[in-house]
Amino acid sequence: MRLPGRIIGLLKEYMHDLVEQAKQEQAAQATFGFATPPYRPDQAISDLLAILDDRIESEGVQVGLSVEFLHQMWTLCNGANTHISETVWLRKNIDGGNGSQAEVRQQTYQALITFLESQPEENHPGDHTRN
Repeated sequence: MRLPGRIIGLLKEYMHDLVEQAKQEQAAQATFGFATPPYRPDQAISDLLAILDDRIESEGVQVGLSVEFLHQMWTLCNGANTHISETVWLRKNIDGGNGSQAEVRQQTYQALITFLESQPEENHPGDHTRN
């Protein structure tokens, strides 16, 4: 089922926030000479689901996110997991990336948005569409 454009827009905002947060953390770690640990696409998805849970609790009704949306996103992300992991692995190897948290988040979220936007639209009962 394809998500409405306004929900995809909200997801993009949350994803952007997570990528920026990772960039700031990476810069802070570099300042103190710490190496960044490896980061995987499934961790990026977990971080996204965590921020969704938080945002649904704090502002869900105001922005049109229902409690069921978190479960729906978990289901969609679970279905996209293999596609996302393969896409991120391929991008890293083609682009010669460093696998940083910010890079993995950005690539993961791009792959997830592409996956979400490729989902078929849901036909509601009573819709009379012709193929």
